[in-house]
Amino acid sequence: MPSTEKPAIVLLSGGLDSTTTLAVAQRDGFVAHALTISYGQRQHIEIEAARRVAKAMGVKNHRVIEIDLRVFGQSALTADIPVPKDRNPDELPTGVPITYVPARNTIFLAYALAYAEVMRSFDIFVGVNAVDYSGYPDCRPEFVEAFARLANLATRASVDGSGQFKIHAPLVKMSKAQIISLGIKLGVDYALTHSCYDPVGELACGRCDACQLRRQGFVAAAVKDPTRYAGPSAKGETKK
Repeated sequence: MPSTEKPAIVLLSGGLDSTTTLAVAQRDGFVAHALTISYGQRQHIEIEAARRVAKAMGVKNHRVIEIDLRVFGQSALTADIPVPKDRNPDELPTGVPITYVPARNTIFLAYALAYAEVMRSFDIFVGVNAVDYSGYPDCRPEFVEAFARLANLATRASVDGSGQFKIHAPLVKMSKAQIISLGIKLGVDYALTHSCYDPVGELACGRCDACQLRRQGFVAAAVKDPTRYAGPSAKGETKK
């Protein structure tokens, strides 16, 4: 008897956005097969966050694979380059930030596509977001649409007509506050997640762009921030 399951590949970094995306995939009736990529990032703690999230959310299959983007460098997340700190989220500069990892989402989606082919899945979920500041060129809707076209040209399915790949980016046009509000409705435990670019041990620094945007999102959503920050100067105050 053929399976009635709807398998989907979900790119899971362990961060706020990818965890919410996983919850959306599950809400929509997909059986999630999570894929976490350890790419040589300095904040390796996020891999453990991904494992916590996958376990807590009952992911059927969670794969962690290793590649090494440190060989290319040019990013504060993979090379010995200082992570920007203490910048006001409302005054962040335009352009591509130093925390951009060259071609990262293109590479991640390529791995997810390969996994989808093996799993006979035509649905890939990715938590990219283009509303709150990032400046990352591979978080834009145009990029997602372009990769979907590539997926439907470069795979076996494009030859045998067995199906069409869809890249789901459910958060791409949402603010951080909207993402958090959605996740709370779906039962996401954000205490399990990690967003910081430059953690202090297991604590978030509270000062990098990612921490600032995360904190601001919780405030705007009027949701208590469960993040554990390092030092008294990095306390996240939220609306009650």
